[in-house]
Amino acid sequence: MNDGQRIAAGWSPRPSVKTPGTRTAAAVAFFVNGFVLGSWAPQVPVLAERLGITQSTLGLFVLVLGLGAMTAMPLIGATIARSGSRRPVLATQMLLAFALPLLAVAPSIPFAALAIFFYGMTLGGMDVAMNANAVAVERGAGKAIMSSFHGFWSIGGFVGAGAGGAVIAAIGPFAHTLLVGGLTLVMLWPVWRHMLEDRQHAVSGDGSRAVGLSGLIAAAKRDRTALATALAIGIFSLFAMVPEGAAIDWSAIYLRQDLNVDIAASGFGFAAFSAAMALFRFVGDRIRDRIGAVGTVRLSLLVAVAGLTLIGLAGNLPMVLAGFALLGVGLSNIVPIAFSAAGNVDGLKPGIGIAIATTFGYSGILIAPAAIGILAERFGFPAVFLAMSALLVVILAMSALMAGADRRKHD
Repeated sequence: MNDGQRIAAGWSPRPSVKTPGTRTAAAVAFFVNGFVLGSWAPQVPVLAERLGITQSTLGLFVLVLGLGAMTAMPLIGATIARSGSRRPVLATQMLLAFALPLLAVAPSIPFAALAIFFYGMTLGGMDVAMNANAVAVERGAGKAIMSSFHGFWSIGGFVGAGAGGAVIAAIGPFAHTLLVGGLTLVMLWPVWRHMLEDRQHAVSGDGSRAVGLSGLIAAAKRDRTALATALAIGIFSLFAMVPEGAAIDWSAIYLRQDLNVDIAASGFGFAAFSAAMALFRFVGDRIRDRIGAVGTVRLSLLVAVAGLTLIGLAGNLPMVLAGFALLGVGLSNIVPIAFSAAGNVDGLKPGIGIAIATTFGYSGILIAPAAIGILAERFGFPAVFLAMSALLVVILAMSALMAGADRRKHD
């Protein structure tokens, strides 16, 4: 297969420009995105108390956040296809610096909803752009390094959530958001200076079209079995990412409400989750090489189910934190393997398979937590965390779909 045929199939050539700091710049971007998201966790109970928001209303706010992210993702994706990922990363990181301060000063529920929508747009848009840039850096490196980037994202989440509660207790919630925003702008410098300029490698012509309804229809005409497989992997990703969304958006509320922890400790649940997830993302490739994708997923799911069970039944802070850590270990490598399997579905271009999996998956992490808030208000958080174990049991039965992640495509 020559380069012209590859580009027509949606493949972009390996970047020929190699700057020593490009990998560092991408890692910083991932860290920043995780840091700002982690900093949101201890702000959630503060926002609820300040505006008198119930759990069901807060669940709708989480839905608004997800809708903001899902709105930005295809727009940023189209921009990347035309002009590369570097500029979208810089623009969204700069805007993200102002998102939490706007939320902290929102005087009413309608203004807070607008601020959360903006926060979701900047967070989700940056997520798409930094992943696209990381793919370009990985091509230039000639080896697999994507999991390490996601590890830096988890480290950022750990730092943001772990330190956020203490910082809020020390200097107040608004000053905390200003500090987060200031650090986000400071860390824009290494990203601006070293991030890979992949504009010249953006796919042109037919390859620049976003994968949408027309792409799915074309895929269905070519191979309905392949499309059904990709959709099944998308459902797998959705169920796998729901508990992650719960940890991000509801762990602090759960610790404050059910365990009566103070504000300084409210972010510890997400911090434990993020730290464990980061560690096992850095070692996940080696585990997968040893026992295969299906074996890794099955073992990971069992660990995640144990974590959710501990969170729901423990009733004391140390054991609940251990549960969140186990959940982080269990979920750390499931979704990366699912995305890899989606990109290797026979009969589909990798871009179409991955687009299906990511669309379903991100709906689980960005939109599903809204339903969790409504259910928690009625049944309580322990029951909801226990119920999420059923989702993981369902995808345990689907784990054979992950065999495609170990397939090596040849040109």
